Amino acid sequence: MSERAAKVPPAEEEQDDDQITDSAAPDAATEDAAETGSEATEPVTTGAESVIRALENAGVEYAFGVQGGAIMPVYDALYDSDITHVTMAHEQGAAHAADAYGIVSGEPGVCLATSGPGATNLVTGIADADMDSDPMVALTGQVPTEFVGNDAFQETDTTGVTTPITKDNTFASDSDTVGSDVSEAFALAGEGRPGPTLVDLPKDITKGETDREPDAPNVPDTYEVQERADPEIVDAAAERIENAARPVLMLGGGVIKGEASEACREFAIEHEIPVLTTMPGLGSFPEDHELSLEMAGMHGTGYANMAITHCDTLIGIGTRFDDRLTGGIETFAPDAEVIHVDIDPAEISKNIHADYPLVGDAETVVEQLSEAVDASPEAKKWRAQCQQWKSDYSMAYDAPEDEPVQPEFVVEALDEATSDRAIVTTGVGQHQMWACQYWTYTEPRTWVSSHGLGAMGYGLPSAIGARLAADDDQEVICVDGDGSFLMTLQGLSVAVREDLDITVAVLNNEYIGMVRQWQDAFFDGRHSASDYDWMPEFDKLAEAFGARGFRIDDYDEVADTIEEAVAYDGPSVIDVHIDPDANVYPMVPSGGDNGQFALAEDQL
Repeated sequence: MSERAAKVPPAEEEQDDDQITDSAAPDAATEDAAETGSEATEPVTTGAESVIRALENAGVEYAFGVQGGAIMPVYDALYDSDITHVTMAHEQGAAHAADAYGIVSGEPGVCLATSGPGATNLVTGIADADMDSDPMVALTGQVPTEFVGNDAFQETDTTGVTTPITKDNTFASDSDTVGSDVSEAFALAGEGRPGPTLVDLPKDITKGETDREPDAPNVPDTYEVQERADPEIVDAAAERIENAARPVLMLGGGVIKGEASEACREFAIEHEIPVLTTMPGLGSFPEDHELSLEMAGMHGTGYANMAITHCDTLIGIGTRFDDRLTGGIETFAPDAEVIHVDIDPAEISKNIHADYPLVGDAETVVEQLSEAVDASPEAKKWRAQCQQWKSDYSMAYDAPEDEPVQPEFVVEALDEATSDRAIVTTGVGQHQMWACQYWTYTEPRTWVSSHGLGAMGYGLPSAIGARLAADDDQEVICVDGDGSFLMTLQGLSVAVREDLDITVAVLNNEYIGMVRQWQDAFFDGRHSASDYDWMPEFDKLAEAFGARGFRIDDYDEVADTIEEAVAYDGPSVIDVHIDPDANVYPMVPSGGDNGQFALAEDQL
């Protein structure tokens, strides 16, 4: 026996931690009441019931999680609630499902896990929500406070682990206030710049008695969000827009989260300013509009990146100018004066210097600009140039019938088979980029993916969360890769159990495709640990889970198979065997010049 274990008396070692608060012996107050014939005052509720009451007060409809020892009191309270709990097959899936629910609904998604490994399994999903500013609340069980710091069974310093990746992080310390802790976490998750919050729930706190009702879900008085930008800077930015010869609007994920898509569309169309988006901003502006230049960045369109490189006025709204968008900082928009709109002042000039820093809510600030701009910029030649770039750097591709199926063709076929309001979720890799490039996004909250963190395995669990947040008439399509799908495919059991109408298209090239592409380009074709020719038959695996399975090997199977899979009322998986040598282009090498994008490997 180790020295540490020897310090625990055998009786304590065998004692269930429930006994800490659930002593069989009556307390003194109960004995006194019995002697006097009076009735002891019963508590109104428990800490766990207060936690669930807080979620109910916040209007929570769904929660995603996995049961376990330290979180058990909360689950027991959840048993009597109208909140629908979706038991996931893995805690990472619970976090991704809650994240996607928040993206589609606009309200914080909720995930639960027990202490120790349950909490640490949430970390990937929490970090993803933090990077992408997605509203989410994580509730984690914790060992009783008496055991905290003693390396108890399934103990982890959850708040210590997750503080760097959460917007707010609370260790609940009192049964009377634990419900209010959860209320505040919910409010903070969605207020201002959204993000994940976490409340760690020691078991003695959730089992403890309380007669306190949780506070309403409000942010603290000390939390302030600037809604309106400085009027003087707005006026200066408006003047710059009026005098611009080559203006471009860059719409990021903050446009969608700030419900500013409509305001941005109206502004762009009124003043005839070309529009490009970041990857999180897909859907904020309709890509079938003539002003749309679609997505910019590492795998953005050539015409979007040319517009960045040659514009003289860049209006960035709700974007943090991350490295996958900018490439090399010194070559990004070299001739432009930058107008940067963001609700978080920490993002202003963090990566790209803002000549006109506009801190405030995206919708509010765009409305301020609309009022301040008196005349549209004279940019007819610029718009013509942007259209010429669309022709010069077309996203067309070859699809010879006698060669393996090209992934672009499959994505376009999926788009054709579904409505404009269909929701697309993805994992991470080549398939994610093809889904960005070859699906035409026209509505916000229809694109759900892992952007900043780039978490493989995101696609299927996020499709589960998206399905429960979506309208009944919205299709949910998960475009996944074989490597990404393999990481979380146990979620199929959840989709089948809940009878969720989702379609998963696995673009199967038997590689971790993006790694293989980089190895071919930068590592002399040395395929170290990227060859996945040991993949299972996903269509048969889907059937084993109880879903419908389909397989595509040839072009003539694509349209009919997709139609049948989408029409199936339940979870279906299409194992699409694509060209294993297919690559994603255009491509700006990491840290490169956006205007020097490659259209083929020999240009890298």
